[in-house]
Amino acid sequence: MADTALLDVDGTLVDTNYQHSLAWFRAFRRYDLTVPVWRIHRAVGMGGDQLVPAVAGDAFEGEHGDDAREAWEEEFDRLLPEVQPFDGARDLIVELGRRGWEVVLASSGEGRHVDAFLDLLDARELCEAWTSSDDAESSKPAPDLFQVALQRVGSTSGVVLGDSTWDVEAAARAGLPAVALRTGGYSVEELRGAGATSVHDSMRDLIAALDTTALAAPS
Repeated sequence: MADTALLDVDGTLVDTNYQHSLAWFRAFRRYDLTVPVWRIHRAVGMGGDQLVPAVAGDAFEGEHGDDAREAWEEEFDRLLPEVQPFDGARDLIVELGRRGWEVVLASSGEGRHVDAFLDLLDARELCEAWTSSDDAESSKPAPDLFQVALQRVGSTSGVVLGDSTWDVEAAARAGLPAVALRTGGYSVEELRGAGATSVHDSMRDLIAALDTTALAAPS
């Protein structure tokens, strides 16, 4: 029984992917490493434990990984006041709840960032639970975060909403269908190729088409 809507936060509900890319670029530069921003952007959606070796290499991860993640956090904090929710994000959460879904925000972000986004969305009372990077041993594209999110509400099945191929791949590894938004900058072909059941250009487009998606109603 799919009864839980598992919503990614960064890049899905709030517009953060380019802030994350810039924060990582600046973090790497502290260690005299210049990674093209487009290459970083392609990895946003992974957890920091996987992003660093993916874009900077295993040697850099071994020498500077933890320090680079701390630097990224400092750089992202400076950009946090610029973050805005996507148009329709709160309306989607309200509508999913109205349709009977248990709504869980399945974020791999830092706990205080997740708190800031909950306030930005005014969504604390609309969600049954939420996660952060502290809640899963391995980050996306590993399935751990979605599995933990389901456990939070005592569920075994749900539908994922995400914006990156990493979200869709993590959903597949957890045995869950995924609906995708293009707000992360990925193409329709990439998201469908990763396994998304439907792809939508914006939150408003998704809301308008909700009855035709895996998020139409709990089953």
